[in-house]
Amino acid sequence: MSAEVTSGQAKSAQNPPAIDPVQRRRARRMLVLLFVVCAAPAVAAYLMYYVFKPQGGTSSYGKLIEPQRPLPALVVRDDETGETLPLTALKGKWLMISADTAACDESCVSKLFYMRQIRVLQGNERTRVETIWLVTDDNAVSDKLDTAYENTRRLRADPVALANWLPTQEGTGLRDHIYLVDPLGNLMMAFPKNPDPGRIKSDLTRLLKWSGTG
Repeated sequence: MSAEVTSGQAKSAQNPPAIDPVQRRRARRMLVLLFVVCAAPAVAAYLMYYVFKPQGGTSSYGKLIEPQRPLPALVVRDDETGETLPLTALKGKWLMISADTAACDESCVSKLFYMRQIRVLQGNERTRVETIWLVTDDNAVSDKLDTAYENTRRLRADPVALANWLPTQEGTGLRDHIYLVDPLGNLMMAFPKNPDPGRIKSDLTRLLKWSGTG
């Protein structure tokens, strides 16, 4: 009996059972899927580097911020609720940010208008974007501005702390730019003074298209 078992085992080892073609195809598909999942970050990095070139590129209108600057541990006050919160609590969405005084001159109004319209023009993707006005003093905002930009979140922030976080370009100041923060909380882009809103929209549209975050 023992000899028969040993003989059977030997034959089984020499002639392994045939693999089901269906199972083989499933295994191949699983391997391909695993490869795609593992390669996704590298593909995303490739796109971000070559589509939004960090140095000397023309594809991106906004200036890429390098190295990354995460949201600082800065406490701000929500004008609507009066509550205080850390700036890091804003993570999770794409943030278009303008920093300016409560008086909000013509340039400031233009930035708020551009941000609102750019967000609206994202269509169904607009829910992934939040517009933020960081007010750098304690003065009152006019009722007209309050009504016109009620969907723009207004937060009171220390201008010195903001200046340490938000970069400026040669010949410009903190109030001259619209900034873009990614959903992970990293300051990603600074748009130039007197910006072209159509080109800002194009940058944001591409980012929303290629990014699954936010």
